[in-house]
Amino acid sequence: MDHAKFFAAVRTSLFGGQLSTNQVKGMEAILGAWQVRPFDNRWLAYMLATAYHETDNTMCAVVENLNYSASGLLATFHKYFTAKQAADYARQPQRIANRAYANRMGNGSEASGDGWRYRGRGLVQITGHDNYLKYGIAADPDMALDPLKAIQILFDGMINGLFTGRRLDEYFSATATDWVGARKIINGRDRAVEIAGYAKKFAAALEAAR
Repeated sequence: MDHAKFFAAVRTSLFGGQLSTNQVKGMEAILGAWQVRPFDNRWLAYMLATAYHETDNTMCAVVENLNYSASGLLATFHKYFTAKQAADYARQPQRIANRAYANRMGNGSEASGDGWRYRGRGLVQITGHDNYLKYGIAADPDMALDPLKAIQILFDGMINGLFTGRRLDEYFSATATDWVGARKIINGRDRAVEIAGYAKKFAAALEAAR
């Protein structure tokens, strides 16, 4: 792969004409891991698109931003907050996490602190005790921010179906190319069309770099 051609393509199509050092390093790390164990370019393109979306374009492992306003809480976590509660919890990330993620995904009650302890981290924003346990880092959840571990989680979760039970080979194979449906690997249909658009641009860049 010609990395210079790849970065030239994504710089224009996805990054507004400019790439930071961290964005380049993040993508280089993903490309490097792929070159060690290469697989379908469409899989790689969709992984890159997922990281692009989940990390807010930084391409590096990040911690979930839970600094929501009251209206943001109601829009994002409407199942877990009434209007009164949203006003009370607004702009308090730790309290928000402990309530929003309580009693699910293997977490304990709001008082346990598990929601904050197991908030989203990484290139794919794994969340909840059970998801951290899958990767052997429940005792040290910040390991999801380690660059190598974050890539391992990205690859294994999407290839082997550890996030939702759905795998890349169900959407990209000799007989299928489903850029929109592939979002089910991560999170149902949330922003599926938008992420499909990113993936197609990454796929075009990979093709240009062949």
